[in-house]
Parts: sequence; structure tokens; C-alpha cells
Amino acid sequence: MKHITYLLSFGFYLFSQTVLAQGSDPVVMRINGKDVTRSEFEYNYNKNNTDGVIDKKTVEEYVDLFINYKLKVCAALDAHLDTLTSYQEEFRSYRDQQVRPLLVSPEAEEKEVRAYYDQMLAQLEGKQLIQPAHIYVRLTQQATAEQQAAAKTRIDSIYQALKSGADFAELAAKTSDDKATGMRGGVIGWIGPHQLLKEIEDAAYALKVGETSAPVLSNVGWHIMKLMGERPLEPYDTLAPRILQFLEQRGIKDKIANELVDSLAKQSGRTVEQVMDDASDRFAAQDEELKYLIQEYHDGLLLYEICQRQVWEPAARDTAALMTYFKANKKKYAFEKPHFAGALLQARTPEVLKQAKKALKGKAEEQWANIIKSQFNADSVQVRFERRVFQQGENALVDSLALGIKQGKTRINKNFPAVGIAGRKLKKGPQRWTDVSAQVIQDYQSKKEQEFVEELRRRYRFEVFKEALNTVNKH
Repeated sequence: MKHITYLLSFGFYLFSQTVLAQGSDPVVMRINGKDVTRSEFEYNYNKNNTDGVIDKKTVEEYVDLFINYKLKVCAALDAHLDTLTSYQEEFRSYRDQQVRPLLVSPEAEEKEVRAYYDQMLAQLEGKQLIQPAHIYVRLTQQATAEQQAAAKTRIDSIYQALKSGADFAELAAKTSDDKATGMRGGVIGWIGPHQLLKEIEDAAYALKVGETSAPVLSNVGWHIMKLMGERPLEPYDTLAPRILQFLEQRGIKDKIANELVDSLAKQSGRTVEQVMDDASDRFAAQDEELKYLIQEYHDGLLLYEICQRQVWEPAARDTAALMTYFKANKKKYAFEKPHFAGALLQARTPEVLKQAKKALKGKAEEQWANIIKSQFNADSVQVRFERRVFQQGENALVDSLALGIKQGKTRINKNFPAVGIAGRKLKKGPQRWTDVSAQVIQDYQSKKEQEFVEELRRRYRFEVFKEALNTVNKH
């Protein structure tokens, strides 16, 4: 009896916990036997229906879109597309971009920042930071004796002007061959040892603030140095945030994370992928938003794969079906303005233009580009060629030549002055599906995708729990 009482009590406990769990995050729908909780639905709904979205949906409107989305994922899983190496690599790449930074502890970052600061201190070799400025006269190592003499005369003249009281910044702006620093009065910026050519660095460090050096010769020319300021390296606590920002821009978190993952993999005898899988599961269990972001990557990539393989690509390749679809929906593609389907030809001479038009005559329009390339542009460009459907108002030359519409003076390239056209005038609408191929393909793909969704809705079971759905938080 006690045993039966215990089982009943334990069963009631499990039931109570389930009810409590569902109360905090109830199931809003079940798709192919898998529960979708309110939190998952809310994440997707609110992310896809922010204030900036033009076609914002109500919860009720979004339900069908979400079900269709999940049904495509079911189909992809049934087709084992999640086992494809290409899919797994792409998914892990997306996922790991989010997870890797989370592996990096503040202590690990602090260690890298401290090491970088210590390196900066060591590079100063006990010296201070200085802010030099210079006036530069360029002199190459291949300079003739005459050029060397001219450069020496020029730098001496500048130096004499400075000794006579001329303003250093003004002379730098007017006379320095280093135009970048010249715009700043010759100021180079704050530096430490071994950041400039040795000759000019030695000259700068030998100065007191405000002093100007005599002309100094380096292997690139003459310099007059002025010391604008000096100061010690800022304390660690002051520089640490800037160093961290600098290191983060250069991928320090990825570096630390990679080293950590490699170390964990070696210690545990697992692969890097297995270590990252475990880390992903651990962080996702702690962070609901991360959990659903990873789920979004997973589902989105699978949806793309299944639609690309079963809908979009087959539809785009089925030219017979595209032609039939176009004929049945021709009115849909009617033009408000006249169009011209063909090519604009711009040739170097009238004779070349005549030959090009003759070469295209009677040939399929799809072959025109290759004909022009092989017969006229093999060695050098003799004919500029642009083939597409031109709408009235898009190209003044086509408007004038094909549609008889002149609006002001048309510009003709002086290197290709002979201008002509080849093709068809379309008054009311396209004659062939290829005249509006992009639109036809897109519309036909949408039609096939809708048929695919309808087939999935027949194949898989799904149900919506409206009472739970009514509790969705619309941010």
C-alpha cells in the first residue's frame, strides 16, 4: 500500500512540475511531434516584427509563416541535409562566432592587456615618449652630385630662416616634402624608441622641448627636427581600456579562445568540433537568447538548403515551365511605358558598327555577346556592347534610336562615336519570357514554393494551442 501511495505521490509530483514548467513557458504549437514553446515563438516573432519592419505581422498572421518555416526544416531533416559536410561547416562557423568570445574570461583578457602594456614599457628602454616635428627635403640614394648640392642648399636656407625667427609650423606647411605632416605643422606624433629612422630619432631625443636641431642627413634626405613635447607612458589603469579595444579590433578574443579550445581538445582527447559543441550546449543552456539565435542559424541554413535543392534551383532551370508560366500570366508583365529589348552598340568607326550589326543579324540574342567578343573585341575593344531590356527614360541613346524620343542632347563617347542598336521595340509588354526573365523566375519560384509548402502541410501533422498563443508577449 505504501508502495502504491509513493508511486501516486511521485506521479503527481511529475505532473505538477510539468504544469508549472508549461505555466512559465507554455507550448504554443506542436509541429511534427516537436513542441514549440512560447519563448521560442516570441524570439522569432519579435525579431521579425520590429518597429522598422514595413510588412509587420500580427501574431495570428505570423503563426502560418512560422509553421511553414518549421515544416521546411522538418523536410530538410528528413532528407538528412544536416549531415552534409558543407552544412555542418557553415553552421559551426556561424555558431562559433557567437560562442568563442564567451570562452574568454576577463582574467585571460587582463593577462593579454597586461602583457601588451609591459611590452610597451620594455620598448621605451627607460626613455620617455616624445612628440617630434620635422621639415623634410627629399633626397634619393641615386641622386646626382648636382641634386645633392641643391638639396643641401635648400635645407640650409630653411634652417637659416628658422634661426632668423621664422615659424616652424608655417615653414613645414610651405616647404616640407612630407605633405602629410606638413599639413600638421610638421608634427609626427607621439613615438618611442625605434619608431623612426635612427638618425632623426637620435636627433629628436637629444633635444629639449621647444628646441630645433641643425639639418640631419638620413638615407632618404635632409630633416630639421623640433621637439614639441615629452611625457612618460601613461599608467596601466589609464591605458588598459584603450589597449583592450585595440586588441579586440585585432581579434584577441578569437586568439585566446582558439588557444583554449586547442588545449582542451588535447587534454580530453576530443576534437575541436566536439569541444565547441559542448561549449555551445553549455552557454545555450544559460542564455535563452543565445539558444534561439543558434537555433535560428540551424533552421535557417536547413531551410535554405531544402528550398534551393527542391524548389528554387529546379524552378530556375525549367525553361519549358517558365515559358508556360509566362504565357499564362503575360498580362501580369505588361508595360506602362515602351521598352526596347536588344543591344546598344557603340563602335570606334561607322564601318565597324555596320559590320557588328550585320554579324548579329539572324542570330539568337543569347549569342550576341559572344559574337561581339570573338569577332570585334578579341584583341582590343572595337565595340562597346550592352544587351538588356531598356525601359523608356533609362538610356537617352536608346530612347532616341529605338523609341524615337529625344530629350535634350545625348552624350556620345568620343572614342566610340558610331552608335546603333539591334533588337525589338516592345510597346505593350514583353514578347518572350526572357525579356523579363528575372521577374518570371522569381514569380515561378514563389509559385513552386507555395506548392511545396502545401505538400508539406499535407505530409506533416501540426497543431496550434490558441490559449497559450494568446499569452505571447509582443515587444
